[in-house]
Amino acid sequence: MTVDSPPKPSTSRRARKLRSLPGTLNMVLRQRDPPRFYLELARKFGPVAYFKFGPIDSYLVSDPELIRDVFVTNAKRFGRPLGAKILRNMMLGHGLLTSDGDLHMRQRRMMQPAFHRKRIAGYAQTMVTISQAHAEHWASLPAGSAVDVAEEMMHLTLAIVGKTLLDADVLHDAPEVGESMDTLIHAFDRTMSPLHLLLGRMGLTSNESFFSARRSLDAIIFRIIEERRRNPGDRGDLLSMLLESVDDQAAEGAENGMSDQQVRDEAMTLFLAGHETTALALTWAFMLISQHPQVRTQLQAEWNTVLGQRAPGFDDLPQLRYTEQVISETLRLYPPAWLVARATVQPHDLAGFHLEPRSGVLVSPYVVHRNPDLYPDPLAFKPERWTPEFKAGLPKLGYLPFGGGNRVCIGEGFAWAEAILVLATLGQRWNLHLKPGHDTSAKAMITLRPKFGMPMQLEPR
Repeated sequence: MTVDSPPKPSTSRRARKLRSLPGTLNMVLRQRDPPRFYLELARKFGPVAYFKFGPIDSYLVSDPELIRDVFVTNAKRFGRPLGAKILRNMMLGHGLLTSDGDLHMRQRRMMQPAFHRKRIAGYAQTMVTISQAHAEHWASLPAGSAVDVAEEMMHLTLAIVGKTLLDADVLHDAPEVGESMDTLIHAFDRTMSPLHLLLGRMGLTSNESFFSARRSLDAIIFRIIEERRRNPGDRGDLLSMLLESVDDQAAEGAENGMSDQQVRDEAMTLFLAGHETTALALTWAFMLISQHPQVRTQLQAEWNTVLGQRAPGFDDLPQLRYTEQVISETLRLYPPAWLVARATVQPHDLAGFHLEPRSGVLVSPYVVHRNPDLYPDPLAFKPERWTPEFKAGLPKLGYLPFGGGNRVCIGEGFAWAEAILVLATLGQRWNLHLKPGHDTSAKAMITLRPKFGMPMQLEPR
């Protein structure tokens, strides 16, 4: 079974016409179906597709070796794009996702210990405990109940990231957190739309809900930071690591720790990245499992063999190989961070194109992961393709659900552990069946979300 259908091939004349479309029209076409827009560009123009996006000279890069040129070999020639600057000003501040240059390298160096394997092992029990509580919550619902799994996974991962990041029960102690995060994400999506940009210039948009949501989150995070400053110590959460982190390479006389504002920016970044993306990966995974009963059967066989009746733990991760393969294939087809952008800060020649400063360079994992030269039968859901031999044969940046180069997601190990453990914990107790006939189309803005939610019926195992 395939997850979508490829666009029909076009004539070279039509391709040239599309290539010469005005930048504003490209923005409108992209708004209708962003992933398909970029898929068509790659299929019509090849590894580097030039197009105007508004007033910006833009290049979609879809060849792994050329992506390596941008992300690794000549990474210093590329900085953060306009969207990252808007995200920085709107909500994230100078966190890892939006910072650049020396600041980015300094912060990453200071935060890296929070994501070491031993530390992640400490978070694993929290991930499983919260997942078990969620499975119990489903048991309290009337028999045959249906839930929106997209919403359920948002709540679940919010609880996990709140506990592991802030050592706080955010769903009970700060119930406005989930709503505020959702408001901020939707506000960013609206800000990046052509219609919003036009209305904004006319003074016809209101951002009051956005500012209210940001104030709410800021108040919560700064209050927790202040309390933790008064009572220092390592509680085993990420915030403890941020507050105690020291830059051993700081210049003499320079501040070697993080200010409260910097801690806030990093906490907000990790809160968003650790909450939204894993929730979406799990949502798409449950959808795909429901559509492929043979995959569910094989997963349950693995859980019965490896776990029996007990809950999974960090030490079980190497044995949950098929569960990992299911997550790998889900992230291939539905990478939550489906588009990564850079902006040139220096002139650069790329595959015969001369890129001037302030050009946009786009890399879409969604597009790369559908390349039939890398992934035979690319639209099919085939977890079994992820053998060690297959992974070894992929180009270095032929699979990049977490980005790549010096900006690869710092929480990748955390995310893998969380996705596998949550899927196994819930799957041991429940089968989830997609509502018949439900439209599972994706809505792609800052992340790849189900456009109409993901209603699924709960069936106890």
